[in-house]
Amino acid sequence: MARTIVITGGTNGIGKALARHYTELGDQVVAVGSSEEGGRRLREEVPNAQFVRADLSSLRQTRDLIERLSTEHPVIDALVLAAFRFNAVRVETDEGFEHTFALYVINRWLMAEGLRDPLEKAPIPVIINLCGAGQGGKIQWNDLQLKDKYRGLTATMQGAAASELLGMAYSSERTKYVLYNPVFVATGLHEPFKQPLRGLVQVASAVFAQPVAKAVPPLAALIDHPPAKPLTTWKKGKPIDLAVDRNEARRFEETIRTVTQSALP
Repeated sequence: MARTIVITGGTNGIGKALARHYTELGDQVVAVGSSEEGGRRLREEVPNAQFVRADLSSLRQTRDLIERLSTEHPVIDALVLAAFRFNAVRVETDEGFEHTFALYVINRWLMAEGLRDPLEKAPIPVIINLCGAGQGGKIQWNDLQLKDKYRGLTATMQGAAASELLGMAYSSERTKYVLYNPVFVATGLHEPFKQPLRGLVQVASAVFAQPVAKAVPPLAALIDHPPAKPLTTWKKGKPIDLAVDRNEARRFEETIRTVTQSALP
């Protein structure tokens, strides 16, 4: 039976590679991306995938996306959270959130919670959160929006730590939650930077980064055969142990819930 796979960030990098993999198997893939140009390229390269355009850094557009997906796809077998953009300088969304926090943290929490019902109706549901789990990121509790001394790496590492906490806080008897760190994959990481740093990152990517095609098989294995445990963490295809404070996870989820409710009356 054909499955339904929803992939945020599905028009580029690992997301697009997964979309290609599963459409070739005959599954229904919904690839969410922020630009019509990305959707055009997806339609050319992966014609059987369904493209849905949405600005995932927008809470309102994310809410509308969840409503649409829930209506059009009452059963979702896998939700892959892969949307990410590195911001070298601080960018604020129209709703007043630091962009990395909105895209990498709030959106992933909203998608997992908002699609809970269609996931629970699937035979073996799974959430795959592509993130920097296990890299030692920290939550900047006193400045979650990083208004003081913004650094792109700090924002990214906070997002990785947030994924760990939200994975721990996610509660389901059926849907498995997988934190997956692909490490260094050739997915256009150099693009947000200015020269000469852009050139250096591009060279490093060409020399050291893992090809996207090699990142797909271990991810596909976790989608096809989700782990038995409610939450597992993987780094480049291998399971790792991750110590996450459950109380801190509850505190962080409650913080995100409060922030979201105030922004989405």
